[in-house]
Amino acid sequence: MKVTAVTCHLLQSKVDRPFVSARGWRYATRSSCIVEITTDEGITGWGECYGPAAVNKTLIETQYAPRIIGRDPFDVEVVWEDLYNRIKDYGAQGFAITALSGIDIALWDIMGRAVGKPIHKLIGGAHRTEVMAYATGLYFIDMDCLIEEAVEEAVGYAEQGFRAIKMKIGLGDPAFDVRRVKAVREAIGPDIRLAVDANHCFTVPQAIRLGRMLEPLDILWFEEPISPEDHDGYVEVTRALDMAVAGGENDFTRWGFRDVIARKAMDIVQPDVCAAGGISECRKIAALASAHGVECVPHAWGSAIGLAATLQFLAALPDMPPAFRPIPPMLEFEQTPNPLRDELAQEPIRQHRGIVRVPEGPGLGIEVNREALARWKVA
Repeated sequence: MKVTAVTCHLLQSKVDRPFVSARGWRYATRSSCIVEITTDEGITGWGECYGPAAVNKTLIETQYAPRIIGRDPFDVEVVWEDLYNRIKDYGAQGFAITALSGIDIALWDIMGRAVGKPIHKLIGGAHRTEVMAYATGLYFIDMDCLIEEAVEEAVGYAEQGFRAIKMKIGLGDPAFDVRRVKAVREAIGPDIRLAVDANHCFTVPQAIRLGRMLEPLDILWFEEPISPEDHDGYVEVTRALDMAVAGGENDFTRWGFRDVIARKAMDIVQPDVCAAGGISECRKIAALASAHGVECVPHAWGSAIGLAATLQFLAALPDMPPAFRPIPPMLEFEQTPNPLRDELAQEPIRQHRGIVRVPEGPGLGIEVNREALARWKVA
């Protein structure tokens, strides 16, 4: 089998109610670079790249695609190393790796379809056939009622059956952040897990101070409290707090995670299969984490393709640590309106009472809805 073509689809949809995170970015559109790889045996694989779609598309079309035409998809890690070594002189982080991630996922999809097995069967097997999902949401939308809207949204997720929720913090006023989190905790009760995500908006002293204020609220984890480059700062925050500290969605490759994991700078690492190097590289990151006693709970943000790839990866992750009643890694199921997530698969990935089944079809386990692909395609 040989690769015959690599096509990038730039998809975009408008957001009805724009939302804001602690970075101050206003999300008015949802976009993604979808990678389609075809072969001479009529098998097509799909992948997704995290981050600004147009940049990923340009990188793939100008740097990567010419190097994989004629290659055997089953040489997936050979291809990965070739592409990585082609680009690393110009930067081994960021877009070079997000673009590579989409290609890697598509090649794994082809392999699974070729042998009639889901990807998780090719990367070690299923530790689980379904995963607990946590609802990511509670962004900042209406600045005049930030507490009320957060409580209403959180209660809605609890009523749907989610047993874990992640909310945004970072409003520039620690006392107000605490009031907002406390209101949500009181509304959902003690039995639903609650994580907070600062999108790296704090300094080290600010993060430690706020973290100590939040600890009495039984927080599952404090995500991205400080800038992702500041590994020394992460060590300080993690050592200072009793609650778990998480991060890593903005780190890339095994080398980017190596020192973070070895130093236990975070209690939980969150590689994104669409960003950190694809399924091939996330397997290595997870192995590093396991060897150092660090939890791996992948980040997920994007379309149905990225969500399916994350589920395949999660199925093959062992419990960390193994236990009589383990706490398995959870799926991040982002809940802001997103037709790329809800419409791109012929059979959308759904949660039922907070549980999502791992797709059992070949490859990613989903079939792409080409009508939806065409509807949201802008380039």
